[in-house]
Amino acid sequence: MKKSVSLFLTAAVILFLFSCHKEQKIYVFPEFVATKINNNNTVPVIVSFTNKTSGGSSFKWTFEGGDPATSILRNPGDVLFTTAGKHTITLVATNEYESRKKVMVLNLDSMMSVDFIPTILVNNFSPVTVHMQNNTAGGSTFAWTFAGGTPSTSVLQQPADVTFTTPGNHDITLVVGNGSSTTTITKTITVAPPLAADFDIVPSFEDEDYQAPLTATLQNTTISGLNWQWTCSPAATISGATQQSPTIYFANPGTYTVTLTAGNNKSTQTVNKTIIVLPNTNLRTHSNIKFGINTAHGTVGSFYSTRLRKTFYAGDNLDTSGKWIDLVFFGLNSSFSFNKFISPDSATNYTFAAIPFAQSVKFINSQDLCLCGSPFTENDFNNMTNDVPLQSFTVNPNVNGWKQFNNSTVNRIVMFQTQDGRKGAMKIKQYVAAGADSYIIADIKVQKN
Repeated sequence: MKKSVSLFLTAAVILFLFSCHKEQKIYVFPEFVATKINNNNTVPVIVSFTNKTSGGSSFKWTFEGGDPATSILRNPGDVLFTTAGKHTITLVATNEYESRKKVMVLNLDSMMSVDFIPTILVNNFSPVTVHMQNNTAGGSTFAWTFAGGTPSTSVLQQPADVTFTTPGNHDITLVVGNGSSTTTITKTITVAPPLAADFDIVPSFEDEDYQAPLTATLQNTTISGLNWQWTCSPAATISGATQQSPTIYFANPGTYTVTLTAGNNKSTQTVNKTIIVLPNTNLRTHSNIKFGINTAHGTVGSFYSTRLRKTFYAGDNLDTSGKWIDLVFFGLNSSFSFNKFISPDSATNYTFAAIPFAQSVKFINSQDLCLCGSPFTENDFNNMTNDVPLQSFTVNPNVNGWKQFNNSTVNRIVMFQTQDGRKGAMKIKQYVAAGADSYIIADIKVQKN
């Protein structure tokens, strides 16, 4: 009987204990962290996801616009997003009792391609108008700076045209933003100075004495010009009335006004210049010409061309200019005891090298010995303002006229006639003793034609 009661009590206790026990529920708390690689918010963006969920045993990820698009791993790792905008990230965490989710939205910025083209309208002469063509892609904000321009700034995607007036280089800067980053690009335009018309009348080498007939170059020094119109009053012959720098021919003496109207498709300006063309004397004067003695040919020079108005020295290449040499001086020594002008074609007889294509020139070195007509005096030389005195003088030296002279007579007059028939006179006015570099100084008057 006692044993039965004991079994009953044990069973009752066990039943009581089971009836008092209740099962404990485990809750799910989904959580995760999204980390952008290199903190980059501009697509393409790589995002690393780390699961911080508690209570979950299985997981389902959805990455809107991502690669991969889904995952069932607890930690899915890196996901690539290539499209800008909002992307919804969903994590569903589940256990045997429940399922819960967490949603996050990523807002990614677009990739930017920043560029613009500044186009100068009409031309780059001040004032300059510049049109901006914004070729940027992916930007949401725009900040323009126009250094030296009007306006100087703009926040428009496509700004209005800008005017620059100051000559020189001007930077145009565009800063583009996409919400999280900015990109800057700068381009430079160059503004040329405004139109400033000007020119010079430059006589040709043959007409530097401003005597008629005169040919000159209209040397255009205009700044920022593109087109030209030339006129002259009274009329003269202009080689090209619309050329940039034409030649002009004045047949007769007088006072002429040359006019240039210059333009650059934005503005025009007119400028006048006056030139006085003198009567033709048919006489050219060469002053203070040095002729070295024989040993000074390399330093002072012993050859001279009245056509070229140039001295030639020992060692000069005379292949093309030899034909223009008409005055050759031979001085024996620094004491000037033996001096004479010789015909270029006889240079080799006086220690000089042969002159290519040499002229035959007649000289009267010693008029006092020549006795070949009335002498041409120092007064004749000084008072000669045209070639009339030379026209009547005959340069026909005899043997005595060719003879040498010494330095006993200062302001000695030597007469000559070139192969092409031009007559001339030289006044030897100084003998300069400088050892091997000794020389004489002469003024020359010679017919042009």
